[in-house]
Amino acid sequence: MEASQGARIGARLRSARLQADLTLAALSATTGISASTISRLEGGKRAPNLELLIPLSAALEVTIDELVADSVPDPRVHTRTVRSNGAVVHQLSRDSSQNQAVRMIMPARSPGVPEPSLKTHDGFEWLYVLSGRLRLMLGEHDLVLKPGEAAEFATRVPHWLGSADEHPVELMCIFNRDGERIHVRAQTEPDRRAGR
Repeated sequence: MEASQGARIGARLRSARLQADLTLAALSATTGISASTISRLEGGKRAPNLELLIPLSAALEVTIDELVADSVPDPRVHTRTVRSNGAVVHQLSRDSSQNQAVRMIMPARSPGVPEPSLKTHDGFEWLYVLSGRLRLMLGEHDLVLKPGEAAEFATRVPHWLGSADEHPVELMCIFNRDGERIHVRAQTEPDRRAGR
């Protein structure tokens, strides 16, 4: 394997580890590969092999192709539309993604409909209202969100959401099944902290 290819794989490993918010020590504990070996792989000072890449890719939840392929895979997501309880749900992420992104159009609330029952399930949700008015019932809160407003909450808290009035409401949602908050990471300079 060429040194430049080893350096590219190392950079991808490091990027995947930082994206997973893992230290060298934490990844070492998960994989059984020493932190110094992982550090040398990331720095391009050790040639990667399948014996090392298989457990690392599994722990980082990336494919080996993502680590070693020199071509960038097609980033487009082939969306699908599902109808559920009158709502139109456009799936905007791959099924394998940890964070599931959807665009939802929820129908107008019909007069005389009884108060909704609140539900719970594992996960964490972030939402953003695109148009209409969203009624969000969350624990003790009964809120109305307007276009441009956002909310985030653990879905273990009893909740319900739908149109607040006689008009449909459109929103974007990102849902994490593991109950993790959404992390946005933009790094313009190398991270020089010890062990990172």
